[in-house]
Amino acid sequence: MRLSVLDSAALLDWARASVEGLISRSDEINRLNVFPVADADTGTNMLFTMRSAVNAAEALGEGATVAQVAAALARGAVHGARGNSGVILSQIVRGIADAADDQDFIGAEVVRRALRQASQFVIASMSTPVEGTIVSVLAAAAEAADRVADGAQADDLPVLVTIAADAAVSALEKTPKQLDVLADNGVVDAGARGLVVILDALVSVVAGELPTRREYSPSPPKSAPSQVWVSGPARGSGGLNLDPPRELPPEFEVMYLLCGCDELQIADLRTQLDAMGDSIAIAGDGSMGYSVHAHVNDAGAAIEAGMKFGVPQSIQISSLRGDVGGGHHDGRHRHRRVLALAEGDGAATLFSSEGAQVLRVDEPPASAKRLLDAVVDSGAHQIMVLPNGLMAAEELVAVCAAARGWGITVIPLPSASMAQGLAALAVHDPERMAVDDSYTMARAAGATRFGLVRVATERALTWSGTCEPGDAMGIIGDEVLVLNHDVANATKALVSIMLSSGGELVTVLLSDKVDESLAESLIEHTRSHHGGVEVMIYRTGQHTDIVHIGVE
Repeated sequence: MRLSVLDSAALLDWARASVEGLISRSDEINRLNVFPVADADTGTNMLFTMRSAVNAAEALGEGATVAQVAAALARGAVHGARGNSGVILSQIVRGIADAADDQDFIGAEVVRRALRQASQFVIASMSTPVEGTIVSVLAAAAEAADRVADGAQADDLPVLVTIAADAAVSALEKTPKQLDVLADNGVVDAGARGLVVILDALVSVVAGELPTRREYSPSPPKSAPSQVWVSGPARGSGGLNLDPPRELPPEFEVMYLLCGCDELQIADLRTQLDAMGDSIAIAGDGSMGYSVHAHVNDAGAAIEAGMKFGVPQSIQISSLRGDVGGGHHDGRHRHRRVLALAEGDGAATLFSSEGAQVLRVDEPPASAKRLLDAVVDSGAHQIMVLPNGLMAAEELVAVCAAARGWGITVIPLPSASMAQGLAALAVHDPERMAVDDSYTMARAAGATRFGLVRVATERALTWSGTCEPGDAMGIIGDEVLVLNHDVANATKALVSIMLSSGGELVTVLLSDKVDESLAESLIEHTRSHHGGVEVMIYRTGQHTDIVHIGVE
């Protein structure tokens, strides 16, 4: 179905279609990413930025006007911008919001103004606009849309957006001729490829059909010389590498959100950041909110510069030198996080202090929807989930499948208790590849034997005899191995059983229902009966079981 105008629902459909397009093309775009830094995350950054825009617009609910939806998309994109490409994309979305202000619908003329305004916003956000990037491709799309205004089909929205998207593709093909680093690597510009995805999504909504585009992939430049193999060092080289030393990129990528600033202050901030590094981009949301991006060697100084003009929020600092010894550095590990399910105030604090994002399951209880919301809100491209025995396996599998629709890879780890989760988190290394990190964490969790002490609520027959309400039950797996009228005695007995097959570290997590004397008596018991074993005791405040025990 062809649309002559976009209302608020159709505009949101475009934003969702953009997310879907970026999900399907993000790997392709990442492989093209060599400028300004070859960190293979342009597609991922654009996806997360656009998804943040959609989340902000969806939060408006039904009845929002097209201008309100456009403004929410722009605000969400700026506030959730990821990387240099995300900052630039946010300004394209802001161009739409600016053109749609006070409009009842978006027609051909509004789209023309949006493309022109977006091009201006993008250029204004960058300290040094570069030809052969998204800058020139967006300008080509805007110029093509302007030319349509002079013809008989000036008000035909499907025709206009199709011509603009085709012009962007033609400009994309020319980017290697405009920027040497692209030609040297046999690629088109990654950010510009992402822009084509965004424009094609608009074509699909208004024209009813998604354009067919070829897949771009790195290829050797046509002028590349034939490779020559030499059995020894070149004559006169003395065995030394005579190539000029490769210039290292700045050490850090710094991003933060700065609110309450005016344009004069932002100009001063840009001047200060320009003196510190490169790839400076400062993008506004139209409401005195700015997303700040910089590549610098001194991350602290870049943040302090922002503090002079406002309060930096949502600060992100990433290393740009994951592999400076040669080869292509895949920077996607910078978007990997660990999400731990936890019960109790102390447990939440403990997991978060170890660097994990925490999903509390006390109130409300754990559910697949809550976990999926937490996964999406994490802003991570890959997220490792520690269920800690607090979510059913089938719900966890459902979340893994649903997250793929958001372009997120969820890696569930086999932690059946919070004690196992802590053991896994202790060996987590975000600098490792995901497959290595998840394997190491899974081994640590699996190597941790765990048990728990629970108070019986009714009379029941167990392997250790008949328990009465109020009895303390020491449980390993599904079996009650200890029955005792006293919680402390049951805990000590269970620890001894667990240490009978060896162990060097005992981790004990206590409910708020247990007094301090249990911790003291347990430490004394372990010292007396299991010499050399270390005991770590934490007040985690879980509600279901009064004591969790892990043995490594």
